[in-house]
Amino acid sequence: MKEDVVINVLYVDDEENNLIAFKAAFRRYFTIYTALSADIAQNILSQNNIHVLITDQRMPGTLGTELLAQAAIDYPDQTRLLLTGYSDIEALKDAVNRGHIFRYLQKPWNDEELKKTIEDSFQIYFIKKEQKEQNEKLVLTNEQLEFMLRQKLIS
Repeated sequence: MKEDVVINVLYVDDEENNLIAFKAAFRRYFTIYTALSADIAQNILSQNNIHVLITDQRMPGTLGTELLAQAAIDYPDQTRLLLTGYSDIEALKDAVNRGHIFRYLQKPWNDEELKKTIEDSFQIYFIKKEQKEQNEKLVLTNEQLEFMLRQKLIS
């Protein structure tokens, strides 16, 4: 991974104080986007290349797990985290099974632990992206080899 890469993080929480605290704690290390709702988050996701999505679970309207599940479909390379103050086993099960989360963390967060988790999450994102690019190159190379083999068989 390149050291000069800026990690884009979106944190979604319906408590504005949490968003302010998150941005204050991590803006020196990452590009931080925040959203008070899943609807606002969807808009940010559609307009920016978000590497790490972090969401609270209990929000009015759309639950965090629902946002994570949709993000897993729309942005499969992205790494997702559930950060919540509640230990709801059903929510955790949904986050893992439908939202394909990388980690589950509880509030209040520990700044160092969360910073390390975000960095680890980006490593996963970066590895997935590299693997996808390598697979695309491999498919192209295989197609070229098949074409050359057909040409050789014809002549």
